[in-house]
Amino acid sequence: MSGAEPARRRRGPGRPRQDEAEEGPGTQERIRLAAREVFAERGYDKTSVRGVAKVAGVDPALVHHYFGSKDELFAAAIEVTMEPALVVPAVLGEGPDGVGERLARYFLGVWENPVTRAPLLAVIRSALTHEQAAKVLRGLILRRVLERVAADLDVPEPTFRAELAASHMIGIAFLRYVVRIEPLASVDPEEIVALVAPTLQRYLTEA
Repeated sequence: MSGAEPARRRRGPGRPRQDEAEEGPGTQERIRLAAREVFAERGYDKTSVRGVAKVAGVDPALVHHYFGSKDELFAAAIEVTMEPALVVPAVLGEGPDGVGERLARYFLGVWENPVTRAPLLAVIRSALTHEQAAKVLRGLILRRVLERVAADLDVPEPTFRAELAASHMIGIAFLRYVVRIEPLASVDPEEIVALVAPTLQRYLTEA
């Protein structure tokens, strides 16, 4: 029939349509942002790949195509919030002096932003009961950020130092944003930075 659209070619299970696959990084980013939204709203256990696909407006097979499992999708959703590829150069960019302050300000800045706080609340709450969520938290905050910062500063026992810094910052996040203990929950972030930065500086730079 003249003017009719050509029939779409059938595809096998788990394979995206050709026109979907060709959308490339734009589609991946849309899925990642949708995953961040859904995980933040529903938590790890109640989120499904199908639910993320619905919010992103794509076939579930396309989510599997780009991200594989739900666990990998969860990691990608949190990574888009933390942006480790950007934070490490920003924290280290000016050398060892002031690294504790820059790290504290970055970490609190992520938590103070309502858009980025929601998925981090989801990952911390989920990490208390779900090993995969705990693994994502360890991987992003410790392995992808703090260990790289400590290693680049060339100090003894960088992993141990990174773990001390991580325990300090995650403890603050848990008490301030999850448990909401006062006065920590409502104090100005700059007051926290001023008190915490010297300790982080010592963990990460003193031989």
